[in-house]
Amino acid sequence: MRIGIIGSGTMGSGIAQVAATSGCKVKLYDTNQSALDKAKTALDKILSRLIEKDRIDADEKSRIQNNISYVSNLNDLSDSDLTIEAIVENLDIKKKVFSELETYVSEDCIIASNTSSLSIASIASALKNPERCIGIHFFNPAPLMQLVEVIPAIQTSKNILDKTVNTISDWKKVVAVAKDTPGFIVNRVARPFYGEALRIYEEGIADLPAGQAGFITIDESLKTLGGFRMGPFELMDFIGNDVNYTVTETVFKAFYFDPRYKPSFTQKRFAEAGYLGRKSGKGYYNYDKNGGIIIPERDYYQEKDTHDKKLKQYIFDRVLVMLINEAADALFMNIASAEDIDNAMTKGVNYPKGLLAWANEKGIDWCVTKMDELYNEYHEDRYRCSPLLRRMLSEGMRFFD
Repeated sequence: MRIGIIGSGTMGSGIAQVAATSGCKVKLYDTNQSALDKAKTALDKILSRLIEKDRIDADEKSRIQNNISYVSNLNDLSDSDLTIEAIVENLDIKKKVFSELETYVSEDCIIASNTSSLSIASIASALKNPERCIGIHFFNPAPLMQLVEVIPAIQTSKNILDKTVNTISDWKKVVAVAKDTPGFIVNRVARPFYGEALRIYEEGIADLPAGQAGFITIDESLKTLGGFRMGPFELMDFIGNDVNYTVTETVFKAFYFDPRYKPSFTQKRFAEAGYLGRKSGKGYYNYDKNGGIIIPERDYYQEKDTHDKKLKQYIFDRVLVMLINEAADALFMNIASAEDIDNAMTKGVNYPKGLLAWANEKGIDWCVTKMDELYNEYHEDRYRCSPLLRRMLSEGMRFFD
């Protein structure tokens, strides 16, 4: 299969590596020759490290490299069976590129976008044949992350969807098919992981008697009680507070300002101050020259105080139930199947459990009670319980039954 990749940044290069590893002939396109040279050099280093780790041998490295060619003219992609765009998240730019690309490729070529949040239907509208357009959303780093969200627009033909799912599955990825709505699955369902953590921090709930910053307490709660690999503030610093805030703001606007997705002033101020996280050396945490977190005295984490244990349990329960509620609502609105929603969260962002499976474990009654407690306290629509959870409770149902 002949694959065209538009954009040689980290994501585009990663997708090229995935396709080439699976035996496809790949053309990686960029208008910037130095960016192409950088991508080629980076791939060589990545593959050399894989040899050092005994993941591949020298012959496999050569095979992968020989499967990728680097081109600087868009019409070089004319023989592609599938093109995947991985450029800046700007709708007008994507539409312009797709409109030009369509003049070069065959009528059978699938034209896909790797966008994480923009409307596939809107992107497809730039094409004379929008039925061939689809979303193929990889997660960074593409060679390592198992999940790929596949998003058909309302214009996308069933044949194109089937071909795309089969192709990505052949690349040894876990496919989750999502409806073309803001954030798709992961960037929608994961919003409370950041948003509710920020809300708890802003309210001062997480400040321990020792006076340590509340975000440390919140991160520890999610990691120690929930098994998350990174706490929300660590993860926001890793992603970049500017990037994460922009995604939050985009989702908020796209959902017609639904309060469930309301951005945080704290994160906005951190972004405005240039406290972007790991890439700037300072965010919610300070970072050393190697990108490691500089953490203050941790003696207070030993949980000698019962109050601390109750506080951390409250924080974990509150974030978890908001995540479960969002996952349930995504299922209620037919964004994806229950299996795809849980796969998306475990394979796309490394959650320790699928949220719907977690709801079964905690109990649907627990979920409804916790949401109602929050709503009764705040009387904000942000804390409305998903109708699906209420329906399941009244009918004695569980997810996956």
